[in-house]
Amino acid sequence: MLPLQVIDSFLLDYNVGQALLLGFVLSVAAVLPLKSRKVLSLLALTFGVVFVLTPQSLVPIHYLFLGLALLVVSPLLYVTASR
Repeated sequence: MLPLQVIDSFLLDYNVGQALLLGFVLSVAAVLPLKSRKVLSLLALTFGVVFVLTPQSLVPIHYLFLGLALLVVSPLLYVTASR
């Protein structure tokens, strides 16, 4: 078990957007073995909403643009998915 000071000093170097991006990448990696584009598009849509609704005082502006891109691409991916 690591002491909280070690974890806190590690996390101080990162912002909320980077933590959300890591969560998105790990979630995509977890969904890929399912081979379902619908599930992948729903995951992208969910993270798109999260990136857009995250307050801009906590993250840089480029995470907002990432969220907007995910909100545009994910419905297209969902509609074109066969299963």
